[in-house]
Parts: sequence; structure tokens; C-alpha cells
Amino acid sequence: MKIAAIDIGSNAARMQISSVLHDKNKISFKKVEYVRFALRLGMDVFNTGKISYESEARIKKLLMAYRLLMELHEVDAYMICATSAMREAENGINIVERVRNELGMEIHLIEGEKEAELINDVIKVVLENDKTYLHIDVGGGSTELNIYKGRTKIAARSFKIGSVRLLEHKEAPDVWNKMKAWIEDTIPTHENVIAVGTGGNISKLFNMIEHKTQGRATLRELQQKRDYINKFSLEDRINLLQLNADRADVIVPASDIYISVMKWADAHEIIVPDLGLKDGILLLVYETLMEEEQH
Repeated sequence: MKIAAIDIGSNAARMQISSVLHDKNKISFKKVEYVRFALRLGMDVFNTGKISYESEARIKKLLMAYRLLMELHEVDAYMICATSAMREAENGINIVERVRNELGMEIHLIEGEKEAELINDVIKVVLENDKTYLHIDVGGGSTELNIYKGRTKIAARSFKIGSVRLLEHKEAPDVWNKMKAWIEDTIPTHENVIAVGTGGNISKLFNMIEHKTQGRATLRELQQKRDYINKFSLEDRINLLQLNADRADVIVPASDIYISVMKWADAHEIIVPDLGLKDGILLLVYETLMEEEQH
């Protein structure tokens, strides 16, 4: 069986096709295809409030390309989710309707809370029962914060701040203070907190840190790598550091969110599992298929 997840974010759109593997009573997903494309919808939406005609045309072309790949791979089921930018665009719903009518593909506009829930469903596997975790997921348009005691989520909040929104200086002036206050109010003082980071920017930053111990990075290492990248011009980040153009300009503002949140929570270490929204969507696609089979 093959299933697919499409995540249309504020910075990029991703599609992952995975095989479903069965080992006794356990299921796992093996990646067979992954395609990422920088749609940059946040640039439109956070500046003008809507998605441009050109961006809509690119969305449709990309979805047609994704559909062809899914047909080639003989995918059994898939799901498309769109997050902050398309959700906030005043013409987002109209685009969803046109995509449905013209391509026969359904885009689900999901709220920040639903986005966090889908990611949480796959994050739990990396958490240990006796520890406190702060899960930080920074997208292009929003940041989801979730606090766990072991594998139980005890608090969650979505904030309208993200890498593209920061780059365009479109974040609300008090959003940093609101995030700081929420963390300080929600995490007890003297609590030993471990950060868990998801999102393309933290994965890239984490992978650029040399000599990591046991798949963890320290707050100091993150800060040092962020400062190192910040010294380079945009052109040099692309040519010398070999960052994609749509990563090179947002990695520093995204890093600032992770670093600030860790400081406020007094978290000295971060775990960065290779998991994200697309993995949560894959799990939902699989569970939906299983429910349909039972009925």
C-alpha cells in the first residue's frame, strides 16, 4: 500500500509518498518520494491579504505535477492540507473551490490547533515518560508551542509568528511578549525542560551543527550556528553555505524564534526528530483508510 501527504505551507509545499510497512502489529511508513517546492504564499498573504493570480497558477501546476507522481506510484490515498498563509488569505476558500472544480483535488484548510495535533500524533514516539518537553514548531506564518509531561500534552498555543511573517515584518508588535508570557505562565519554574524542534529551518540548522551528542544540540550551539549564518550575505548563504534560496533568507528569523522560546523556557537542549506535519498527515490518511475498510 502507498499513501501520500501534501503540506502547503506559507514558505514551501511538500509532498511525501510512503509505503506502508507491517511488522507484526506495528506499522511504519517508508519514504519512496519527496518533493519540495518554494511556493512562498506567505509573501503574498502577509503583505496584501490574498494570494496573487500568479501564485494560484503555480499552486495548480504544482498539484498537477504531484498528481502525476502519485499516479505513477499508484498511490492508494492522499490528503492535502494548507496552513497559515492559505488559511488567512481572503481568497483562500475561492482557490480551494477552483482547485476542487478544475483538478478534482480537495485542499483542507487547517487551523493552527489541528496542525499542532497532527504533528503531535507522530512526535510522541520520541518522548520519554518521566520528562517535561516543550515542542516548538515554526512554520512560515505561525508557531505552535506544545508542552508535554512525558507523552501527555498538558498545554498548547498557536502564535501568529513565523519565518516568512518575520522576514516581511508582518508580525504583531506584541506577539513576542505574548509568547514569553505564555511560556512563563505555563511552565513551572525550576522545571527541567527539553525542547523538541520541528520544521524545515530547525532541521537545517541542526544538521549544520558539527559534533552533536546523541542527536541533541545545546542552546549555545544553536546560537553559535545562527550567528555564523547571519555573518554571510544572502548570496554567500546560497553559494558558500549551499542553502536553498528560499531557506537562506528565512533561516535566521526562524532560528530567532526557536532560540527565544528555549531561553524563556530555560531549556538548554533540543531534540530535532525528522518528523513534521507531512508525517502527521500520512498517519491520518492511513487511519482513515483503515476505518473505511472496517466499514
